[in-house]
Amino acid sequence: MNANRTKEIASIVEKRRPLANKIATTAANLETLSQTLQNLEAHRQHILAQVDDVNSWGRLQEIDLASIQNNIAVELQTLAQLQQRFARNTLNIGVVGRARQGKSRLLQSLTGLTAAEIPDGDRQHCTGVRSTIHHNLSLDIYGEVWFHSERSFLDEVIAPYYEQLRLGAKPITLTEFTSKPLPPLPRELPGYAEPGAMYEHLGRYHANIDKYRHLLRSPSPRRISREEIREYVAQDTIDGQRLFFNYLAVREVKIVCNFPHADVGQIALVDMPGLGDTGVGDAERLVKTLGNDVDVVLFVRMPKSSGDYWADVDVRLYDTARAALVDLPLELWSFMVLNRTAADSKNGDNFNNCKDLADTLAEKHIKVVDCVIANCADSAAANQVLDQILDYLAAHITTLDEKYATSCQERVMRLQNTVNIELEKANKALALAVGENWFPLFVELFEQLWDELTSGLEALLRHLKAQRNEQNSDFKQQVATAIAACRQDTGIPSIEQIEKRRDRTGGYPNAYYQYLHEIRAHLSQHFLALDVGLQRSLTRVKSQVADVLIHQARLGGITSATGVEFLQEIAQQLPDTLPTLKLGFEILAEFEISYRGLIQHRIRKRLDGLTPDETTLQLSKSPAAKEILSNLKTLHAEAVYGCETALEDLLSEPSLAAFAIVEEFVDRILRAEGAKSEWRIFLEEARAEVWQAEFMALGDRTRLRREWFDAIAHATAANRSKAMQFLG
Repeated sequence: MNANRTKEIASIVEKRRPLANKIATTAANLETLSQTLQNLEAHRQHILAQVDDVNSWGRLQEIDLASIQNNIAVELQTLAQLQQRFARNTLNIGVVGRARQGKSRLLQSLTGLTAAEIPDGDRQHCTGVRSTIHHNLSLDIYGEVWFHSERSFLDEVIAPYYEQLRLGAKPITLTEFTSKPLPPLPRELPGYAEPGAMYEHLGRYHANIDKYRHLLRSPSPRRISREEIREYVAQDTIDGQRLFFNYLAVREVKIVCNFPHADVGQIALVDMPGLGDTGVGDAERLVKTLGNDVDVVLFVRMPKSSGDYWADVDVRLYDTARAALVDLPLELWSFMVLNRTAADSKNGDNFNNCKDLADTLAEKHIKVVDCVIANCADSAAANQVLDQILDYLAAHITTLDEKYATSCQERVMRLQNTVNIELEKANKALALAVGENWFPLFVELFEQLWDELTSGLEALLRHLKAQRNEQNSDFKQQVATAIAACRQDTGIPSIEQIEKRRDRTGGYPNAYYQYLHEIRAHLSQHFLALDVGLQRSLTRVKSQVADVLIHQARLGGITSATGVEFLQEIAQQLPDTLPTLKLGFEILAEFEISYRGLIQHRIRKRLDGLTPDETTLQLSKSPAAKEILSNLKTLHAEAVYGCETALEDLLSEPSLAAFAIVEEFVDRILRAEGAKSEWRIFLEEARAEVWQAEFMALGDRTRLRREWFDAIAHATAANRSKAMQFLG
């Protein structure tokens, strides 16, 4: 016995974890690659329906992405197995064998458990579900049970019976399964005894549903005591009565105990239900378990003392296990245990037959690391076998892991090469001739558009220049409205109100000064509405520019927006690589004229007479309400007149501003260096939208090509070599 073996096994488990993380990253990258290839396939199908070039169509047909997706799915499943293997906290030993071969007795001997926890028996099958037995020095014996959900029960347990026995449509809900009688077996079903036995198995699930149905809705895992374990893993009581049905709802059970060998370290034994019964799906579950959860497998076989041989069922069991991992030959991680029985046992002395089977093992091409003869019911003999297995694991598991991982890595790299080949086909699939005759037509149409664009904007600019010193009608109307509001809604108090204010404030001067502030504030608010006229004027000019671009220059196809929104949309669509055009459109689209920026400071100056410290009308030494009223009316009238006079001088400002901003716009998009070249670049990309009748078909092809090559680029990026490497 190796005293350092516990540390060695712990070190192996710890060294596996970083690789598990790397494998998870590779799997995520592989899923991303699958998504990009799915996107590329969607583009391929779309182009096949659109392209009219025979050569391109033929090359597109040669691209096989479906096979790659199937291979990716296989590799993702393999990587999931590999990751699960390296992420475990234990090295797992799987124990496999047909029923009544001593498998349960071997597990009892290795773990110190009894028939109460690991069922055995001399009659029918006893073990009902898979159990994983964990070694833990510091814990008392207990179990954890994972139940099927109703969905997994129907899909994983019941549906395979319906498919294999050809019973018709599988039940969709548990109520559907339980509320109707089972469909009869088809008469044309091949075989007789085996299908009948399978049908009896299904009947057991159906007839006893009320005894375990509640467990399908139970949360998992459920912790159970040592005394409860058997009723969740076994079909029979210890005395052989078939009274337990909980196992029908159980997916798996974990048992924690202290193995007799204290130095076994971080290991677990995986107990599979004995094969040879007629439960549907047993072989598939065996393959899944061996592939996902087992590092080394022990085949248990008990030769009959009366004479025995390797039967076809033994070979099939070995082949079933061999299919669990295609990347790691089973002969490197399996042992054969021939269960020796003594003369006083029910089987009798089978030692000679054990030797005969050991000698003829190779003849049946059953290849294992070693074939061991041992009495599975004897604790000392069983633990000698365990010592041999653990020593082998400690010495070879790292090499086996590397072999397994390397095989997976090499296959992923081959898959990458296959993807690269198909992506290269994709790059060459669309003929360069597609759409190649568009450029001469574009040049002709662009020159026509340029003429219309320049003539239209220059004409508008001349018109605005001629009007720049004229009063703006929108602004003038808004000014008149504001002045009228000032005169109609003065905010000047009545005599009665002045008297009340005098009493409240303690004197006429105090009342007078308060009213000056209030009337000034009331008056100034009427001019805030001038923003409406300013904005209406500017919006009209921006719309005039947009109309030239949309109708005269035929740019309306780029966006359905009109007016100011059209200018904003074009500014957003222009890329940063066309800075001159983008700046021009942004300047015009974002330009605003505001009352606060252009006029307010001029209005405030005319309101000084309504400020107590600056007013020209002070009260007499013996003021009265009438005097206050007279002064307020006079000062208000003077302020309104002053504002009206100041605004009359500003009536042409909106026209001046409109001309200035449009001239700035025209300078940027027509006259600045490189402006025409940027227009050409922009319109080459948008030609199908601008000249729809002329370029729609060619534009569609160009867009399809661009989207196609974008999809190829994304797939190529996802397929980079480092993204798929988890070794080295």
